[in-house]
Order: sequence, then structure tokens, then C-alpha cells
Amino acid sequence: MPWELLILAVVVGGGILIYNSLVKLREQADAAWSDIDVQLKRRYDLIPNLVETVKGYASHEKETLERVISARSSAMNAQGPAEQGQAEGMLTNALKSLFALSEDYPELRAAQNFRELQGTLSDLENHIQQSRRYYNAVVRDYNTKIGQVPSNLVARSFGFKEREFFDIPEAEREAPRVSFDEG
Repeated sequence: MPWELLILAVVVGGGILIYNSLVKLREQADAAWSDIDVQLKRRYDLIPNLVETVKGYASHEKETLERVISARSSAMNAQGPAEQGQAEGMLTNALKSLFALSEDYPELRAAQNFRELQGTLSDLENHIQQSRRYYNAVVRDYNTKIGQVPSNLVARSFGFKEREFFDIPEAEREAPRVSFDEG
């Protein structure tokens, strides 16, 4: 009888340790996603100012401005990491088009407000990229843990599900080019 109790205690203790490690990884993934969400909201808040600045110098570039606004709206309404990644890719492409306008409008490129907004956006893009890497690393660890034996038994028993990675399509991974050249 004492051996059975010892074995039962080891199994229950191991199950508790596995459960706690899964909860810890899940919470880290939630916190990492929240970090991404904060950075994305800052980016979304910056875009209307950028559009208004460009509109002041290139108001007849309506199609490009509308594409940026539409892409921003889609990104703000995206649900989950996979959909968010697709929407962010579209927004990045739209922003690339917006920055390309500055090459055709020297006054825009020289405007202090535009340059400050470009710099802020560039910083935000770097923070988003770092946050995305961290989130994906945590999700990889979490998904690996729930796929391994014996963790998968505990995960299945308590409803732990795999998480989606936050991937941006390959073609859109390059951040919008921000240039401060005068010429």
C-alpha cells in the first residue's frame, strides 16, 4: 500500500508541475500578445496624423490615402494573430506607397512634421518586430510543451489549445522604408 501511495503522489505531483508550467506559458503568451496590441494601437493612432500631413502636400493622391485608411481599419478590426498578421501586411504595403509619395513631393519630404512622424513610425515598427519575435518564441515553447508526452495528457485534460503564431506574409515583412535624405 505505501508504494501505491508514493507512486500516486509522484504522478499527481508531476501533473501539478506540468499544469503550472502550462499556465505560466499561457500567461506569458497572453502578456506578449498584449504587448503587441499596445504597439499596434500606437501605430494606428499615428497613421491619421501621417495621412493628414501627406494630404496637406499631396491632396490629389486620394487613392493612396484611402488605401492607407482602409488598411488601418482592417488591421484594427482583425481578430487573432493569423488574421492580424495578414492585415498588418496590407497596412505595411499601404504605408510603403504613402512614403513613396514623399519622393515625388520634395516639400513633403522636407516637412518637419512628416519627418518626425516617419521617425516615430520607424521606432514603432522596430518595437512591433521585437514584440512579435518574443510572442512567437513564447507560443513556440507553449505549443511544443502541449505536444510533448506527458504534458499533452495534462493539456488535453484541462483544455489547453495550440496558439497561432503572429506571422506577417513574407512579401510584406520589410518595414516601410523611412528615408531622411534631402535629395
